[in-house]
Amino acid sequence: MDSCLQTIGDYGLRALGYGERLLPRSDFTLCQQFTLIGSGMLWNIYFGVFALLAGFVLAVAVAMGKASSNRLVRKPSEWFIFLFRGSPLFIQFFFAYFFFLSLKGVSPIFDAFSSAWLGALIVLFLNTAAYSGEIFFGALKSIPKGDMEAADAYGLSGYAKFRRITFPTMMRLAWPAYTNEAIFLFHATALVFFSGFPARQQRGDALYYANYFADKTFNPFVPYPILAGYFILLTLVVILSMGAINRRLNRHLGKAPKLKIRPTLIR
Repeated sequence: MDSCLQTIGDYGLRALGYGERLLPRSDFTLCQQFTLIGSGMLWNIYFGVFALLAGFVLAVAVAMGKASSNRLVRKPSEWFIFLFRGSPLFIQFFFAYFFFLSLKGVSPIFDAFSSAWLGALIVLFLNTAAYSGEIFFGALKSIPKGDMEAADAYGLSGYAKFRRITFPTMMRLAWPAYTNEAIFLFHATALVFFSGFPARQQRGDALYYANYFADKTFNPFVPYPILAGYFILLTLVVILSMGAINRRLNRHLGKAPKLKIRPTLIR
């Protein structure tokens, strides 16, 4: 027990650059694998949370843009959604890394963009914004005409109509599908260090450490189930959090409809 606590102290925050510099080389224990893979999950949570928050804002803007009658606003929104939904996320990581790498020669200000903490985050942010934007657009087009006519009858227009009628109704309709997108986004963070963005000083995410142990022990049936367990727990947290928001959005209905989770296996 004491040795496991010592392992947690040595490797618990190693993915962030704190603790032992060298990874264990032999005599791997379950505690080491649980600790290091759990340490790498901090990166997956970082990518998922910040990409989801920033992507939500852009997704709403893109959905409203696609629904706009102004061609100059609608077309860029449509092409943005088509570009990021039409190409694999892995390829987006790959090209983004080499694009950001080419910018390093232009100005030192672009150095951070070739690092995973910023460059990969931007890719995830744009990717989830495109998928979420399409979800919100579909919800926007599904708003009952009676709701909009009632708003007009009450004299609501412009921002007041959007804030009190359009936006909350769109969120209620889109939330179950958006929950599935949030789950997939967290799963997609496992691609970051296997696409193009390198792990600096072996500070990778959960899959990076799971792959390390699988290569060293020639036994993938220990680290990968541990990794899956961590992602299952993370998915449970996402479902509970999004479910609480869903109940809040539908509080006026008395009993909120249950979320139907249908995770996307491949994008």
